[in-house]
Formats: sequence, structure tokens, C-alpha cells
Amino acid sequence: MKTLTLSLALCFSAIFVQADSVPFTLRNNSLSAIYLEIPGVMNPNLSPLSNTGVSLAEGQKIYFFHEGEKYLLLEVTEELEGRTIKVNRLIRERKKELK
Repeated sequence: MKTLTLSLALCFSAIFVQADSVPFTLRNNSLSAIYLEIPGVMNPNLSPLSNTGVSLAEGQKIYFFHEGEKYLLLEVTEELEGRTIKVNRLIRERKKELK
């Protein structure tokens, strides 16, 4: 009985903790690894031709690096939920904006 109660408590707490999170996928379609920074969470290195599932809080920022400088790639919003973000394409667009 204690195990069942503990299991139920853990399930409900997981639901409440993840209620603020937005699950989505980071896709790297390029043949090169992509290094990102997600402050306070992780610093993923997206392997070539890979998918990485993430669940981040709304407002969380994701950065990429270009010529030794860190730039904002995107900010997590509800609109990202369930989507696959093609990171290499988004970085290419951001680099054009920076020039």
C-alpha cells in the first residue's frame, strides 16, 4: 500500500512539474555537430543528422555560437509544443540577420 501511495504521489508531482514545460524536438539536418547553450539546463551538442527531444520552460532561451560569440537562437513559447525545430536552418537564418 505504501508503494502504491508513493507511486501515485510521484506521478502527480511529475504532472505538476511538467505543466509549465513545452516539449519539442531539436533537429540537426546538417553533416556537422551543432553546439548550443541552454542556461541553467544543459549545453547540448547536436550530432549530425539527429533529433533531440527536449521539454523546456516557457521563456527559456537557447543560444548558438558564431565566430566566437554567443547569440540568441530562440526563446521557448507554447507555439513550439510538439514541433520539430530544424536548428541548422534556424541558425543559417539568424546568421543572415546578424550581417
